[in-house]
Amino acid sequence: MASYLIEPVDGPSGRYDTARYQGAGGRNWWTSDPSLQLLMRRHLGEGYSWAEPHLSRLGALMGGPIAAYAEETDRNPPRLEKYDRWGRDVSQVVMPPSFTSAREALMADNFTSPGFAATAKDNGADPAALGAAWTYLLDQADIGMGCALGTGGDMVVSLAEKHAPADVLERVRAIFANGFYSGEAAQMFTERTGGSDLAALEATATPDGQAWSLTGLKWFASNANGSAFVVLARLPSGDVAPFLVLWERRDGARNAVRIRRLKDKLGTRSVASAEVEFTGAEAFLLAGSGSGSGLGTMMKLTNASRLGVAMMGLGVARRALVESLCYASAREAFGRRLIDQPLMRRKLAELVVEVEAVQALVFDGHLGPRLRLAPALVKLRAARVGVHAASDAIEIHGGNGYIEQWPVARLLRDAQVNPIWEGGDNILCLDVRRAMLKESAHEPFLERLTAAVEQAPPGSGDLVRDRIDDLRKAITVWSSLDPVTAEARLYPLAQFMADVYAAALLLEQAGWEQRSGHGDRKALVARLYADAHLADHGPLRGLDRTAEDLDRFDDLVAGAVTL
Repeated sequence: MASYLIEPVDGPSGRYDTARYQGAGGRNWWTSDPSLQLLMRRHLGEGYSWAEPHLSRLGALMGGPIAAYAEETDRNPPRLEKYDRWGRDVSQVVMPPSFTSAREALMADNFTSPGFAATAKDNGADPAALGAAWTYLLDQADIGMGCALGTGGDMVVSLAEKHAPADVLERVRAIFANGFYSGEAAQMFTERTGGSDLAALEATATPDGQAWSLTGLKWFASNANGSAFVVLARLPSGDVAPFLVLWERRDGARNAVRIRRLKDKLGTRSVASAEVEFTGAEAFLLAGSGSGSGLGTMMKLTNASRLGVAMMGLGVARRALVESLCYASAREAFGRRLIDQPLMRRKLAELVVEVEAVQALVFDGHLGPRLRLAPALVKLRAARVGVHAASDAIEIHGGNGYIEQWPVARLLRDAQVNPIWEGGDNILCLDVRRAMLKESAHEPFLERLTAAVEQAPPGSGDLVRDRIDDLRKAITVWSSLDPVTAEARLYPLAQFMADVYAAALLLEQAGWEQRSGHGDRKALVARLYADAHLADHGPLRGLDRTAEDLDRFDDLVAGAVTL
């Protein structure tokens, strides 16, 4: 029975039968996602049959309790208890019950834990692919929780294993016994002057017996309720290096770590972001004899974190797509459902194609060959598509989308942080330049694109092959520009690289889909994406071209979401 009262204004027409308006929440996000199922069939191979029940259980968890907890935590975010009843500074972050319940449920079914990874491997399933699916589904529910669980755990453990004293390393291992993705870490780089310019860093560290004494203020530290922090500070030599800081000192006393306040943020309210002050905190240098060793390792791990943020952008985009298709399938206007009207079909078809292109990029970044250029390019594209998809979802929902009781308003608020986390567009472009000039990273990147297109269905890769050639020429021309002009042209070059990268990966997926007997839908997605991003539409802007997106709209939707 309905839990709401029937009101006179509801009328007899059935237009107010709100039970028709089920969004993504309450669905099984595995069984309703054919695109993820196709990816897992490809990456898991013979391990798919073992993994499928686990993925189905996970889909129900993420689409049910975790999605509901996310809405509650957004309305009741973390709070700071600065002082105890005697006025002593305790700097305690108090998480809401909804966050705690969500975290407990996620840790009880954590595909990234060492135990689950070992079991998966024993059953012929790639743990990395299952871990990627776990974070993909979680990020559709709450990228704030994704940040809280995943921020810097691999960085803390990797650097501690190399550089921390034995007794401190044992403490770190105990903290991360359940794996990197357990919500125990935080990265503290950003200061009031910003987070990208290391030359302006003001936090300092000085030797103090067998440890260091660290002093400074970090302006934007996410997951401040974690247990182990990687903090950037300046050495007496002037070099910058990473340090490990724990809440307790070696002797068991409280470390000199103070939380000034929690940030009142636009979105991602489920992750506690704070201003954190160190006042002579005990710290341990996470570097060898030269500061560069630890810093270099940290920067490599930061590139991995960029792929994590890219997954968050994809998660938001996917959730926005599902909410849009659900709403358009139920909402009627002018005598027809929104999803049956040509202009809406155009928008939804475009959204399906863009989301699946980003999905191809993100999963290749996580599971494909390790390309130096991939993290920056994938994050650049995925973060922006997340914002655009969330904005489209609000438009499709109309006035309802602008109301906080509907889920898409939060999606847009959350999505806006992804272009900032782990480097904005300009920082990513500068990293692309660094990788090309110092490491010739464009060469293996272009080889990867060529190899991907070679796996395309017969007769389908000519346009993308031509654009790979054009991209190689563009890189050559760019490298001959004067430094100022070359830097200004980095953004369009990076966009061109991302366009061709996504198109090549979609063709690769399409070839696998056909050879494996799963149909030709990905070939359709690949054609539509290449036409939108790589084709010359001529003076008529494509108005004279066939409308395959409309002719096969039902195929596009059926392969994206099971409604």
